[in-house]
Parts: sequence; C-alpha cells; structure tokens
Amino acid sequence: MLKARHPLGIVFFPAYDWAISPTHPERQERLLYTQDQLREEGVFDIPGITELKPDLATAEDVARVHFCFPDVPAVTTTSHLISAGGAIRAARTVMEKEAERAFALVRPPGHHAMKVVHGSRGFCNINIEAVMVEWLRERYGPLRVAIVDTDCHHGDGTQDVYWNDPDTLFISLHQDGRTLYPGTGFPLELGGPRALGTTVNVPLPPGTSDQGFLFAMREVVMPLIEDFKPDLVINSAGQDNHFSDPITDMAFSAQGYAQLTELLGADIAVLEGGYAIQGALPYVNLGLVLSMAGLDYSHVREPGFDPAAVRQSDKVTGYIEDVCRDIVKEARHPRGPGKGETVNGWFSRRKTLYYDTDAITEYQTESVRLCDHCRGVVKYETESTRNPLCLGVEAPIGACEHCVDEAYRIYEAGQIKGEYRHLALMDRVGKNYLSFTG
Repeated sequence: MLKARHPLGIVFFPAYDWAISPTHPERQERLLYTQDQLREEGVFDIPGITELKPDLATAEDVARVHFCFPDVPAVTTTSHLISAGGAIRAARTVMEKEAERAFALVRPPGHHAMKVVHGSRGFCNINIEAVMVEWLRERYGPLRVAIVDTDCHHGDGTQDVYWNDPDTLFISLHQDGRTLYPGTGFPLELGGPRALGTTVNVPLPPGTSDQGFLFAMREVVMPLIEDFKPDLVINSAGQDNHFSDPITDMAFSAQGYAQLTELLGADIAVLEGGYAIQGALPYVNLGLVLSMAGLDYSHVREPGFDPAAVRQSDKVTGYIEDVCRDIVKEARHPRGPGKGETVNGWFSRRKTLYYDTDAITEYQTESVRLCDHCRGVVKYETESTRNPLCLGVEAPIGACEHCVDEAYRIYEAGQIKGEYRHLALMDRVGKNYLSFTG
C-alpha cells in the first residue's frame, strides 16, 4: 500500500475574507486550486498524510517578533493571525511528533514584513515564519534554526528580523534585486556585527532554470546548513520562480521545486508567493507535498512545460557558478558588518523603506549595542508618513543583565523625554512586552 515515508501534516487556510482587491494576484484562488488538485490526486487518502486546521496567533505572539506602530491590531486582521497561527500549527505538529514534517499552505504571506511594521509591504503585514520561530523558542528554548527562502523575491523582511541573531541562519535564493522588487538581497548583506555570516543571499539572474537553482542548493545552501548544524530547517516556500509566473522572470519547473524540496529536507515549509494560480501552483504544491512525504513525484507535470523552452543559457550557467563560489567564501569569512557606523559602543544603520502595498515611506535608524557578553540590546527609532517618531527597544534572547537593564533605561527615558509618539519594549529574557503612547 502507498504510504508516506515521512509522515506529513498539511495545514490549510485560504483566507476567504482577506484580499488586497478582488483581482489582485494575492487572492484566495491561489490555494483553492491547490486544494482541488490535492483532493483529485487523493493525497489525503494516503496513510501518513493528514490535513490540519490552523491555530490562532495572538497579539503577544506578534509582539514577540515585531514593533507594530501604533499597535498590533492596527496592522493586522484576523486572517493575518490565522495565517501565522497556521505556521505555528505546522511547527507544533513537528515538535509534538504528530508528524515528521509539516507544510503550512496559508495566506496572507509574510516574508517582506520587517522588524518594525507601519503597514503592508510586498503583500505582507506580519512575518508568519518569524512569529512561528519565536513561538517555538518561547516554548522549547534557544533553538538554532535555518530558514531557506526560495521565493523569487528577496526575503528582506525575514533578513531584517534576524539581522542581529547569530542563532538563525537565513538564506535567500531569489531573482537578482537589480531586476525585481524589493531591490535588495546582495552577497555582501551578511548580518549585523554580532551575527556576521548568518545572513546569506544568492541573487540569481533572470532565466535561471532547474539547473541553476539545484546547483545553488548543492554548492551554497546545503554546505552552509551543514556548517551551521541547525535544530530545525524551515523552507519559506515561495513558488513565483515558476516559468509561468506573471510577475517574475525565472524558469523553474514543478519538478525542479520537488527536487529542491527533497534535497533540502526541511522539517517545516510555509507557503509564500506564487501567482500563476492555475498553471503552476496546484502542480508545484502537489510536487512539494509528495516530496516532503517521501513519495514519488516523477509524474507531476504542469501544463505547457517544455524543457527546451525553459533551459537556461550557458551565460546564465557560468554566472551562477561564479557567484555561488564567491557567496560561500563571503559567508564563511565575512568582511565586517556592512554599511553603518560605530559611535560610543553602538553600531547604527539607517534605512529608508517604502511600503508599496500601503504607499507608506518609513525612515528608520537601527542601533545595536556592541556588548562583549551577549548579542546586545537593539533600539529602533522610526517615523513614517503614517506615524510620527516612534521607539522600539529589544533585549534579545540571551541578553546579559546589563543589556536588559539598558533596554528598560532607554524605554523609560523615552517616556520622560516625550519625543516619541509610540514606544514599545520587547524583553525576551523576562518575557515582558510593554507599550506606551505619549
């Protein structure tokens, strides 16, 4: 009898009541066609594959990850909390050994949501993978986690959330930012001063096919994961690298995605982008499910697949080989924290961010204390065209006593000075989350 070699839990949430607009590419049909395909193929009749219902994330789950201004309810809907809760349910399934692996087929997506949130950017309000990871750490301790983002767009939000975290390896494979939103994700973006080399970007040229993606997986992703030795591997499983996707320029196939999934062997996958709603997503998701379950996926073929038409050029092949070699070298021997400046023991970097979905511009200064005993307290001074000047302060997991005290001192001084409209404190050591409006 056909049986899953790796028992798999599938969490499904199409967010019927949430859409940017009725005809926007990010809409409920992205998952409804997939649901039909999985049922037609009899996937849920296979022993070892189980359909699960999502949990509901709480405002505290979000506040453990993000500084949301003015507050969490202002930037989320129930659908966002259920999407993040779907990811949490997938993680809980694995940690409680209900299944060996889990796939959260949920929306809205999340990998463009950064540490500070003023609204929606790249169709994302909160970072559902990060909410999931920090929920896990809250309950199971200081896990080492590798997140591999295979969405066609650079996972700039996840990168930002984990920029200063040496216990999270973030690797993003994406279409080169010189040719696609959000215009970031270059090899020298390597992480903050206490986390150098735990951010790794693999920008791939337009026209990259199965050959190029699988080469990058074998030559960059898998060796760096082996170096890092994570407790969990998570796949931000965006599917807009497909050759038929309407908003990208890559040449990946359903078979390629399934092979990548098998090679990665992720414990948890969470759906991100992918906008070829009928021609790609049902087949790519089917391939991912079969691959994660350890079943034969060789019969999966999407309409219009022509190997000759999507074959990458020799020029693209040569470029990928060169860039991958350089990326591994940079990740293993990083050369400093990148753009920024050190003043009085703090390293600061300034960012101007555009929220394309909500048409918001944000101006932000992130500063991390260069502590000799921990990764250092981090503060965010931020204002936007939606909110006046705000302050977020984090004492991260493992912060020393001095850095925890410094976080409270900065937060309390900010209230007294009265220069900030909204203030938030994230104390991951004491599990204390405070907010104040001036």
